Amino acid sequence: MQQTWFKDWFNSPYYHQLYFNRDDREAALFIDKLIGYLRPVPGSLMLDVACGKGRHSIQLAQKGFDVTGIDLSEDSIKDALLSRSDALHFYIHDMRLPFWINYFDYAFNFFTSFGYFNSRREHDNAIRTIAQSLKKEGTFVMDFLNVHYAEDHLVHQSEKEIDGVNFVITKWFDETHFYKKIVVEDETLREPIVHIEKVAKFSLGDFTEMFAYHKLQIQEVFGDYDFGHYDVKKSQRMVMIAKKVNL
Repeated sequence: MQQTWFKDWFNSPYYHQLYFNRDDREAALFIDKLIGYLRPVPGSLMLDVACGKGRHSIQLAQKGFDVTGIDLSEDSIKDALLSRSDALHFYIHDMRLPFWINYFDYAFNFFTSFGYFNSRREHDNAIRTIAQSLKKEGTFVMDFLNVHYAEDHLVHQSEKEIDGVNFVITKWFDETHFYKKIVVEDETLREPIVHIEKVAKFSLGDFTEMFAYHKLQIQEVFGDYDFGHYDVKKSQRMVMIAKKVNL
């Protein structure tokens, strides 16, 4: 498999500093809202795909569910394993490769943790992994950016200083992808580090097609973390709720 940008970047402490070293309140509120909507029975088996350091997995386990988190990043899983318990499990795993089959009641993919691969086939393989991991009638929830909103509201240049580290961010897009160049300026570094993120521009139609091929049928789409109405131009997110069915 071709070496890709996300393997190094997701293992970097600067990645977590930029995106995740912040108040987890929004994540907690979203999980509360999601569980209130899904109403899983206690002890339901859940898979958190691309779980990072496990912040969503931990919250789900605290609510009485049996949660397994998988992620490509060894460093992230090393951190996540510090929270391991009888009902909380973590594994280093590439979502493009099969995981447990017909095992989980629910699968989740949060925070646009998708769209990073080089080909449509690789993305399709990731959806296949998720679909196969679910029991019949299992539920999959994917939280992805809304392409049209992201195009219209793109901030091309910005800077953030977090704990003495400066992040210079440049964003752009073409017909098929969004790009983000992140220059990390830290006094402890001999020279700045540069990372470029690349995320595929998948629309609701793309996901509907990819899901259906693997017997996942979208039941509902929300436009934000408050589960507001999805508007193709105005919504910031696509929170898609799909069910594994016999098509």
